[in-house]
Amino acid sequence: METSKNYTLVPTFGNSFGTGFRVMSDNFLRLLLVTLVLVILTAPFSGSGFRFDPEDLPHGAFDWGKLFGNNLQSLFAVGALGMLGIFVGLIALAYTFLAAPVISYGGDFIFVEAVRGKKPDFELLIKGFWTNYFYIILANLLVTALVVLGFFMLIVPGIIIACRLVFVSYIVMDKKLDPIEAVELSWKLTRGHGWRIFAMGITSFFIFIFGMLMLIVGILPAIMWISSSFATLYQSVLIQKEKPAEIQEAAA
Repeated sequence: METSKNYTLVPTFGNSFGTGFRVMSDNFLRLLLVTLVLVILTAPFSGSGFRFDPEDLPHGAFDWGKLFGNNLQSLFAVGALGMLGIFVGLIALAYTFLAAPVISYGGDFIFVEAVRGKKPDFELLIKGFWTNYFYIILANLLVTALVVLGFFMLIVPGIIIACRLVFVSYIVMDKKLDPIEAVELSWKLTRGHGWRIFAMGITSFFIFIFGMLMLIVGILPAIMWISSSFATLYQSVLIQKEKPAEIQEAAA
């Protein structure tokens, strides 16, 4: 058993959620701001409700419907819709894979720093852009590919892979390892904790749903609690796995 600040860190289900709640409470305003930024910046196109209607197009002196017939006007409208859809889709895709992971990984590490008793540093949200940018992007792509491949293999392997690679974002930011090393270390650290991580994932789903039922305003605290809990589990497992090695080095 190890402590960080005044937190008792043990890699168990109850301790992760219990300590995670304390971490959230002790840093509530700062972590609330971090979570709000994450929600906004990692889902920029969600909920936009964008719809294209040819009737919304301005009708000036050169009304194509009158000059060439309504069919041609509809054709131009459909073409404009298609081009606009492709453009927005490409922008969204690029943002999803080339920018959002940096912010998401930085946000994850802010919660780890909070568990370690450090004041959350907002710069971590964007620091990855000029430090280990390519490691973050490639690690995110690798994890996504492995999980998707696992889900194609009758779903269960995908769940196992997702659980075993849950620490990759923390490792890339914390240890500055390349994607392959981060995946290998996450697989090693989560050995023996797979069922615990799966149970935490299921519980997190219900916490999120409960937050939505609290007139929507509970979503942010729910996300904060979930993030703090998984960050607590990472730090607990890290201490458990690394401490024997540190003792051996000290003895030598």
